[in-house]
Amino acid sequence: MPEPKPPSVLFVCVHNAGRSQMAAAFLTHLSEGRVEVRSAGSTPADAVNPAAVQAMAEAGIDLSAETPKVLTVDAVRASDVVITMGCGDTCPVLPGKRYLDWKLDDPAGQGVEAVRPIRDEIEGRVRGLLAELGIEAA
Repeated sequence: MPEPKPPSVLFVCVHNAGRSQMAAAFLTHLSEGRVEVRSAGSTPADAVNPAAVQAMAEAGIDLSAETPKVLTVDAVRASDVVITMGCGDTCPVLPGKRYLDWKLDDPAGQGVEAVRPIRDEIEGRVRGLLAELGIEAA
């Protein structure tokens, strides 16, 4: 019997430069490859927020090589769970997908001191998501 396909999660925020990048990095790290992870933005920034990169480095996760990606219908179609983080109604809604909206402060333009509590809240939510998916966090 073939092994079941791992669940796939798409994180979406406007610029794909802060919240969605941090959430995707935490899920990738904590699931140890047991979840297919994507992130995207409705209007992607040119680069990941340096304060988000620094805050994640403090948590032992390197975001420095990541780049913001544009949200596509294909990315939504390929995902089991779509988690929006303030992109409003720019996210395509497809039948059969599970949608969650995480209300999180936007780290854009903030220093690392302001990004740390956002990072910590995202980590807690990602751990909760893993528990809902029945996957033990690393």
